Amino acid sequence: MILIAGPCVIESKEQLEIIASKLKEYDEDSSIDFYFKASFDKANRTSLDSYRGPGLKKGLQMLADIKDRFGYKILTDVHESYQVEAVSEVVDVIQIPAFLCRQTDLLVSAAKTGKIVNIKKGQFMNPEDMKYSVLKVLKSRGVLEIGNFEVESMYEISKKAGIWLTERGTTFGYGNLVVDMRSLVIMRRFAPVIFDATHSVQMPGGAGGKSGGKREFVAPLARSATAVGVDGHFFETHFDPDNALSDGPNMLKLEELNQLLSDIKKIRSCLES
Repeated sequence: MILIAGPCVIESKEQLEIIASKLKEYDEDSSIDFYFKASFDKANRTSLDSYRGPGLKKGLQMLADIKDRFGYKILTDVHESYQVEAVSEVVDVIQIPAFLCRQTDLLVSAAKTGKIVNIKKGQFMNPEDMKYSVLKVLKSRGVLEIGNFEVESMYEISKKAGIWLTERGTTFGYGNLVVDMRSLVIMRRFAPVIFDATHSVQMPGGAGGKSGGKREFVAPLARSATAVGVDGHFFETHFDPDNALSDGPNMLKLEELNQLLSDIKKIRSCLES
């Protein structure tokens, strides 16, 4: 099982180290393929006044320090093509944010690094159309020729090529997201699928110039996605989410992660038996 976990944004060296130390048991679990996640920049905050992060150079150094100290594989997101080369020197997975999941230049740049590329499904996207984002990466890596593909074989090709898709909810009216569990099945035809339960309970712009959220629904959604069948889970987590500088209302408390992962393992075990 793939597990991506860590804070929404890098707040400080101390914050990263506290959270990273609390996640060590998952990296040591042989049943989990663990990746530590944090963002050096949140370029799509609701307000210009919102905290964005330490920036590219300083943020990557802090992530490199976590990698050296804990031995973790690292995932972070990029927003512009010029960031990709520098990011690829530090991380194991380059993440394409949901708002940019169709951005061709960004996808092509990420593809050419040879790193795993995790594409988050846009809140506005038909899950069926995510195959075209996958194809941009596959074709940019020379795995498939342009215009030549069969959907039936895409999952295995993408898995081997290191391409993931992540579900994080779909816009429903104003300031709300819902998860259509059918999207997990649909997208898993094209690539391994990660379920991001924490962003799926986000309420965009729902807190007066910043996003709100309802973290009490993280666990039921994660358990449901496990039952439907996914390749992994994405949880933003924090030791004090109520005072976090970004996405606090939808982040999972660190002490709640262990029980939720225990539930997920039980569900996966039932499916495999």
